[in-house]
Amino acid sequence: MKTIDTRGAPAAIGPYSQAIVASGFVFCSGQIALDPTSGKVIEGDVAAQARQVLANLSAVLEAAGASLAKVVKCTVYLRDMDDFAAVNQVYAETFGATRPARATVAVAGLPRDVLVEIDAIAEL
Repeated sequence: MKTIDTRGAPAAIGPYSQAIVASGFVFCSGQIALDPTSGKVIEGDVAAQARQVLANLSAVLEAAGASLAKVVKCTVYLRDMDDFAAVNQVYAETFGATRPARATVAVAGLPRDVLVEIDAIAEL
């Protein structure tokens, strides 16, 4: 088991790792729309936040030796299911023809009052 910690993505805001590598997979913790440099929530709508979330996930995956192309499963957490279409569009643009398995759930709230959080599992 190996812990992933990269400055290319925001530091964990709690007692967890950005990701763990185990058994040939990368298990990424949920990412939110934090700027990796400032640690602050980025400005913008849910689409802008989703882009930042996926950029953060990409940085964590790359630090682990994987990439978004190797993602096999994601979970998307939305504060408002009315944002589903906007996040879906950004998600489709990011993953292209690579379409990992996915679940999307509505939640009552997310850390730092963001609109979206996404976690991922990727193959090495």
